[in-house]
Parts: sequence; structure tokens; C-alpha cells
Amino acid sequence: MKTLLFAGLHKPFSKQRLFFYSLSLFSMCSFAQNVPQDSTKVNELDEVMVRAVRASDKTPMPFSNLSKKELRERNLGQDIPMLLNFLPSVVTTSDAGNGFGYTGIRVRGSDASRVNVTVNGIPYNDSESQGTFWVNMPDFVSSVENVQLQRGVGTSTNGAGAFGASLNLLTDAVNQESSGEISNSFGSFNSRKHTVKFGTGLMNNHFELAGRLSNIHSDGFIDRAESDLKSYFLQGTFLKNNTLIKALVFGGTEKTYQSWNGIEDLDKLENDRTYNTSGEYIDDDGKLRFYDNETDNYNQDHYQLHWNQRWSDAWSSNFALHYTKGLGYYENYKKKQKLVDYGLEPQIINGDTITKTDLIRRKWLDNDFYGTTFSLNYKKEKVDFIVGGGYNRYEGKHSGNVLWTRSVILSENNYEFYNDFSTKNDLNVFAKLNYALTSKWNLFGDMQYRNVSYTANGAETGLVDDTFDFFNPKAGITYTVNEYNNIYFSYARANREPNRNDYEGGNPKPEKMNDFELGWRYNAAKAKININAYWMKYQDQLVLTGGLNDVGAPLRTNSGKSYRLGFEVDAVIALSDKWILRPNMTISSNKNQDFVFERDGVLQNLGDTDIAFSPNLIAAHAVTFLPIKNMQISLLSKFVGDQYMGNIDSKNSKLESYAVNDLSVSYEIKPKSVFKSIIVTGLLNNIFDYKYESNGYFYTFDDEGINPGSISTVEGAGYYPQAGINFLAGITLLF
Repeated sequence: MKTLLFAGLHKPFSKQRLFFYSLSLFSMCSFAQNVPQDSTKVNELDEVMVRAVRASDKTPMPFSNLSKKELRERNLGQDIPMLLNFLPSVVTTSDAGNGFGYTGIRVRGSDASRVNVTVNGIPYNDSESQGTFWVNMPDFVSSVENVQLQRGVGTSTNGAGAFGASLNLLTDAVNQESSGEISNSFGSFNSRKHTVKFGTGLMNNHFELAGRLSNIHSDGFIDRAESDLKSYFLQGTFLKNNTLIKALVFGGTEKTYQSWNGIEDLDKLENDRTYNTSGEYIDDDGKLRFYDNETDNYNQDHYQLHWNQRWSDAWSSNFALHYTKGLGYYENYKKKQKLVDYGLEPQIINGDTITKTDLIRRKWLDNDFYGTTFSLNYKKEKVDFIVGGGYNRYEGKHSGNVLWTRSVILSENNYEFYNDFSTKNDLNVFAKLNYALTSKWNLFGDMQYRNVSYTANGAETGLVDDTFDFFNPKAGITYTVNEYNNIYFSYARANREPNRNDYEGGNPKPEKMNDFELGWRYNAAKAKININAYWMKYQDQLVLTGGLNDVGAPLRTNSGKSYRLGFEVDAVIALSDKWILRPNMTISSNKNQDFVFERDGVLQNLGDTDIAFSPNLIAAHAVTFLPIKNMQISLLSKFVGDQYMGNIDSKNSKLESYAVNDLSVSYEIKPKSVFKSIIVTGLLNNIFDYKYESNGYFYTFDDEGINPGSISTVEGAGYYPQAGINFLAGITLLF
């Protein structure tokens, strides 16, 4: 469950004042002169927003780019992780089983809390949990110009340090001409997406206003895993000569029925795969029922103000202010809860002492996240130098209420059992240099300093008052063999603070990592190939234990020494004008070293064990056929090898390998009037109706009752079944 990345400015930078500034910028267009704009310069000014945090062909690190066109081909309502599923080293998950609602992404075995996400260079990860909750921004990809996924530590960026990958999204670019879009899609499990977009184009050659409204609904593959999602996006742009100012407001509202429990009953996993235990209870008549408001409800609004400036042919800069507000709650039915855990005293009712009861609780999140980012870029001849950074502050209020109990009497309505407050300050500055030593050799250097302070008085976290100072150097070299080939090598150091859930588990240490990358890139007209080897060596890595807390969030623990050693291959090969191949594969070894575990009351050194949720083989392949002009048919294949859901190599924690195939069809019609384009898309998922689970959890506990006088370690596991064959189909009208 999210702890929220959400924001709120203090009075000097209130939401109302920020909105007023945006309106002031909008009004500038009425005074603008009619000066023609060069589209190339406009695009370059747009890219200034993300240049500081993105990699280029001269950056000695592996990355993948996705364009708006590539994203549109699969955008039928599923979350962003689903659209990235076929990138190298990526594994995606879906609680509801069909890519709607709560979804997740892992890269090189690293969970979503280690995937650093920025939107226009602004941090998106939740400051406390460090995770990303795409359900809060449904259909956001409809307003995205392009995406870059960097694997490994990547280049310095804003927000929490990347331990598995960095994902950067750039929102819609400025359009010279007016435009409109109506998009509708429908599919299995009563899934549907409705999107309306508009853009004024550059009015008087200086001002553009663009926006989007979206509505997404799905019943989900899992029982009652319903999603009701709404979102909006509004962007105003002022452009004059070498100045581009953007004001953005976007956000969403989500209501989802919880499906984070998975299935532990193996018989149900085989014969009743859609079963959802969330909200399950026995009523006073002994009948099995499900609580109808076992839901997550959340609103999130983002405000961004960017000033991009080209000072000369060599100098450019970006300065941004941002504010995010999050407010919401989740509600659930809890069985046999200890009264003491809710600050309640045992009660004597009808002569019986009651210490446990069924109850309904509601947990609130009211969070504010705000700050500024900046970058200054000098690029001329042999030198490409960037200095940047940001300061961000998080303020989070966590509170909980008991709404109803079965067996005891509450002292007041909506009894409040906790009220916590936490703050987090994150300051970072970095400097990057790409220097062409000769026509063949290119040097790369990157230094980042982060200062992080976190305070909390949480009922779960206890009193926390920690400050961290991190220095993260990076260096590399690229050798250009010829116009088609280059070879690169890089080293990167990363440090990262624990998250809120880690503090709940005890006294966690910050984690450290040294990342070595060695690769070869081949770039020709009909073939692009990237081969990359990596060694990520950790100290005190916070690995997933496989367990979940009481709200479905993954638990982690420091593992001492560990490493990830891997080999990645990805390519795009045009066999002919009709056929395109896009294969990728990752082979890896992911190990905890000298892992210690207490089994049956005895501390044991298990030696080297597999890191949880880190399959040794991940592969994907897209075969695209272009039978006629403007039509393409793609067979998309994904294989994920066996993985353990815990760190002790228990056979009970094994998540079996799976292979899934999807079929994608897209056809664009170019009418002579009314519409610029009509795009018809279809997606048939899991075409062979394969039964598989992409995610799960594993836990252990000690039991003294099995063998009296001794301790027995008991193991348990749960799984998240994914949908069998299902479809999505849509039509987009562009005008």
C-alpha cells in the first residue's frame, strides 16, 4: 500500500499561487509577436527538461528508448509497466491479473522501489516507501512524448538513488498545429478506456494549450478486483525565440477493490484461480461473505512549472518548481484483531473477557511533496557538461480509524488508533561531463552528492531521526571503432537510504553498491544491437524477504554482501521491408553471500543463496510483419525463468517459470477529409491460454506447538494468478 509521494507547498508557494502564476504565463500569449518558430529548435528546447537526467549514445551505460508511436501501439488502458514489459531485463506484475489497477515492475531483479522514476526530471517515487503507484496516474502514457529506461545505476538523477534502473518520462512536446484526439477501447473483464485530447497548436506563434481527460474501468481477472480510474492533463506553453515556459497540471482519482492477498490455497490456485480472499469474513449466521467496501481510494494532483532557456549555441538551462498533493484512504475488514494493537483495553461482555474482535478499519494518507530542480548545460565541440540538482521536501500525515467492531464497544465514533507525522528532505547536486578526447575516445564523468534527512514518529516505525550524506561517483569510457560500432565501460557507485517499511522491521542500514558495465553497441540502418555485461556488487542490500506487511507492501531486510552478475543482449533487426525482429535476453546470477537464517531455533549459515525475485533468465521477442502500408502485426513473446520468492532457496518459495505470447495488430487509415488519421488497434493477450503466476510472496514463522519443547519453522507462500487468453481492442480518431 502506498505511503505516498505527495506534496503540498507552504504558504509562500501555495497551490493557489502556483496556479495563478500558471494563468499569468497563459496570458502572455496575447502580447506575443508573430515570429515564425523553427520546429527543430522547439524540439530541442523541449528536450532541455530531461537532458540532465538522460543517457545518450556517448553515455557508457545501457538504456532503451520508446517513442510516442511505440507506446501508442499498445496503449489500450493497461498501466505503464505493462507497456514496458518487453524491454530487456524487465519483469512486470499485476495484482488484478490483467494489467489494470495495481501493477509493478522489476528490472534486473530489483523491485520498483529501486527504479528511480522522474516526470520531466521531477521525482515521482514516493519519498517514504520509494515505490511508484501508476494506478494514481491512469492513462498517463497518452500524454507522454517518449520514455527512457536506464538499467543499473544509470546517470545521476533527481529523487531517490537508482539501484536497479532509472525511468524518465517526457510529457507531450509543443505542436505547431492544432490537433484533437478521441480514443476508445474495450476488452475482456469489462475493461474499457475513454480518452479525449486537444491541442491548440502555437497561437500567434507563441502559445499553446493542450489537455487530456481519461476514464478507465476494469472488473479485473481476479474476483472483485475492480478499478475505476479517472485522470486529467493540462499543459500551457509559452514560446518566444530561445525561451520555452511550460506550466503543467495533471493528476488522477482511483478507486480499486483490494486484491493484494493473492492465493495461498493450492487447490484454489489450480481450480479457482480468480478467488480473492480480500474482505472475506463469516457473518453471524455462519455464512461466507465479502466486505463490499474493501477498497483503496486516492486522489493525486501534480503541478509543474518549467523554464527552459537557450542562452547561446552552447549554453542552455532548465529551472523547475513542482508540487504534488496526495489524499486518500483504504478500508478493509480485519478478522480476529488484538485489541491492544489498536490501543483498546480488553472488555468484559456477558462474563467473557474479550481480547480479540473482527473490525473494519480505515487508514488515511495526507501527504505533500514539493521542491525545485535545475540544470545548466554547456555543449560545444568536444565538451558536453551538465551541472544540476534539486531540493525536495516531503510531509506526510498517517492516521487510522476503527469504524466498527463485532465484539466490543468503541469509546467514540471513528475511533482514531494512531496519528503519525513524518518529514523527509532530499538535497542533491551533480555534475556530468562527456568529453571527446579524440575522434575515437570519449570520456564520461559524473559526480553526485545527496543529503537526506528523515524523521518520523510512526506507530509502526517508532521514533526515527536519521541523516545521510552520500557521494555517488561515476566514470566511464567509450571507444568508437567505426561509424557502426562502439565499445564502452563504466563504473558507478550508489548509496541509498532505507524506506519507511524498512524502519518498521527494525534498525535498517543504508545500502551501498558498485556497478560495473561493459558493452558493445552496433548501430546501422537495418540492425541495432547492444550487448552488455554487468556486475552489481552490494553491501547491506535491502533484499525482498518475500513477505508482505498487513497492507500488502513487500518487506525487506539487509543481506550483508550480495551481487548481481549478468549478460544482456537486445537488438532490432530489419530482415526486409516486411519483417522486423526485436529480441532481447538476460542471463544472470543473483546471490546473497553467506546468508544467515534462523531455522528451528538454530542460526544457520546457508552460504550463497539466490536473491528473492531474481530469475536467472529473462527473454522477450517481438516479430513484426508489415503486410501492407500502415498495417503491422506483431507476435510478442515473454519468458521469465524460475525464481525464488525468499532468500533461503526453499522449494516452497519457488515461483515457476512462465512463457506468454501476445498478438498485436495496428492499422492506420488516412482519410481525405475530417480526420487526419484513424488508428485501429487490437491486442490478444496470452493467446495460448497459459496458466501462470508472475508474482507471489513467501513467509516463515516459528511455532512451538508442533513439537512441544522445541521450535519449528513453518513456511507458507501465496501467488498472484494472471489472466488466461483475453483481448483489448480500440479505435483512435485524430483530427
